[in-house]
Amino acid sequence: MARADVEKLLIAGGEDKHLRAKYDVPATREEFIVLAASEGYDFTVEELNAVLKESGDVFEKNGNPAKRSIWWA
Repeated sequence: MARADVEKLLIAGGEDKHLRAKYDVPATREEFIVLAASEGYDFTVEELNAVLKESGDVFEKNGNPAKRSIWWA
């Protein structure tokens, strides 16, 4: 179930630029997960890392302004 929550969040972010912007704010994976948990998503750092690794995405931000490129369209 937790991996499914990671995937649901990544898909939701791919569809909603406001959601993406909100999740670009947290500096760490732990802060990202706390924000996600406050919105009903339930997953761990390890589960987030596993899904990102499988998809070839990286959590770190890049660009100016800094943004994450983890979202699924």
